[in-house]
Amino acid sequence: MRFSIEEVCADQLDQQFEKLDFRDEFIIPKVNGKEAIYFCGNSLGLQPKKSRQYFNETFDKWGDQAVEGHFTEPDPWMNYHKQFTKTSAHLIGALPEEVVIMNTLTVNLHLLLVSFYRPTKKRFKILMEGGAFPSDQYAIESQVKFHAYRGEGKLFDPDEAIIEIFPEAGEETLKTEAIIEYINKHQDELALVMLGGVNYYTGQFYNLNEITQAAHHVGALAGFDLAHTAGNIPLQLHNWQVDFAVWCTYKYINSGPGGPAGAFIHNKYANDSTLPRFAGWWGHNEQERFKMQKGFKPMYGAEGWQVSNAPVFSMVNLKASLEIFEKAGIENLRKKSILLTEYLAYLIEQINTEKNRKIIKIITPDNPEERGCQLSLVIAGYGKQLFNRISENGVICDWREPDVIRVAPVPLYNTFADVFKFYTILKSCL
Repeated sequence: MRFSIEEVCADQLDQQFEKLDFRDEFIIPKVNGKEAIYFCGNSLGLQPKKSRQYFNETFDKWGDQAVEGHFTEPDPWMNYHKQFTKTSAHLIGALPEEVVIMNTLTVNLHLLLVSFYRPTKKRFKILMEGGAFPSDQYAIESQVKFHAYRGEGKLFDPDEAIIEIFPEAGEETLKTEAIIEYINKHQDELALVMLGGVNYYTGQFYNLNEITQAAHHVGALAGFDLAHTAGNIPLQLHNWQVDFAVWCTYKYINSGPGGPAGAFIHNKYANDSTLPRFAGWWGHNEQERFKMQKGFKPMYGAEGWQVSNAPVFSMVNLKASLEIFEKAGIENLRKKSILLTEYLAYLIEQINTEKNRKIIKIITPDNPEERGCQLSLVIAGYGKQLFNRISENGVICDWREPDVIRVAPVPLYNTFADVFKFYTILKSCL
């Protein structure tokens, strides 16, 4: 859909999506005493207003009941994480037994790599996108080094084991065909394909279904870091046969800084005792947990990968946010999200037209099916200077080296009016 400012104004679009306006359920930060234009949900989501209520209730429960709070209603701490399973599973397209909320993002990635990266002398390589988010780069590198020595000399070198795929010359994003070509090229040596669902820098959403099928075709596994995907784009991990995935909840799912993370393990592994894992008490069969006996017996499904009990105070924000997602529906939010980025892209092109040159380049794919709610903007020569100017004028987005301004109108709490205000500020600062 293409827009004309004369034909369709921001107010009309906001009226069209009035039922998906949950802005009043979040606290909007202020700059210079006025509500900011907050386009940084891809880095840290906003605070749900109910978070403080739930935190205070939990804090009081701790004071009033102490250890008994593990067992008393409402929301006994013993099973606190279980209340998030159904909604989280819906967000990523999984069965309930395939999902668990636990730990933090990179901790979960390491725990699942222990199970799903099992290199052999022949099949030991990992394919990932070049310039992946640093946590993924460091985790993969350290996992290769972890497996490097097995009493028979050095087996694996990260420089050899990690295959990075970059966009072709003159392009900003990766083509699915190119990824599959790399998979086929290294098919006899490939152990794992490990990509971000959405690239943090360009905002590109990868075709997880086709990539997973290609990996399986050559005998490799497929796992994804969904930090920039979960709560942003509807997924179908179970149907796509993805082996495993991890995600944080502090970005689009609004659980607060350092909030708890999620893990997905396909149910074909739900009762697979041959998979190695780093075990902990909370992953042990809950029917026998308090017998305190030796011999780890994992729970069925993703919960069998738990190590520790739920960090309840970190999870109260997640409770507040997921209640909003239940009311909104991720599919409905996606429809609004597509139009928000289409509208933003159109307005940016208006600036380019007025300037008679492409002063602002959008490196995120033009096809909305290949992106979430983030647009990555490049302003050659003075992008950081422009970023500082718009920040001073009440816009909260973020800068990523070397030259990208990331702008993310989140459908839960951003409006088309926000987008138009951003356009006017951006235009004036140019």
